[in-house]
Amino acid sequence: MTYALSGALQAAVYDLLQSDPGLTVLIGDAVFDAVPGGSLPETYVLLGQEVAKDLSDPQGAGAEHRLTLSVVTSAPGFSTAKGCAAVISDLLHRAEPALSRGRVVDMAFLKATARRIDGASARRIDLQFRARVADA
Repeated sequence: MTYALSGALQAAVYDLLQSDPGLTVLIGDAVFDAVPGGSLPETYVLLGQEVAKDLSDPQGAGAEHRLTLSVVTSAPGFSTAKGCAAVISDLLHRAEPALSRGRVVDMAFLKATARRIDGASARRIDLQFRARVADA
């Protein structure tokens, strides 16, 4: 097993999100790996939880990463959040972004959970993706 590709994978996902013109139109540069202090934009994307498990084989080290990305918005209704989630899903499903180490073998959308938060004044959609990586 290797967890050594986790940082490279996160950086590649972040770069994909930050450089996508469709997502930039919706949220600007509001992609974070931690909620920043101060006032937040109306809608932002948060890189969240990650779970990794071994997928090494005789050819080399590898892992499966389950990544959670969250769209959070204070806009009324779910329309804004779902629009952003759709762009992210289209962008990451089957993506093979270049990593600074190793390579992405496959990336796929797994599931999404949409819910009201903050006493129903905001919305959050958690998108889960599976990324299979190889250290080769």
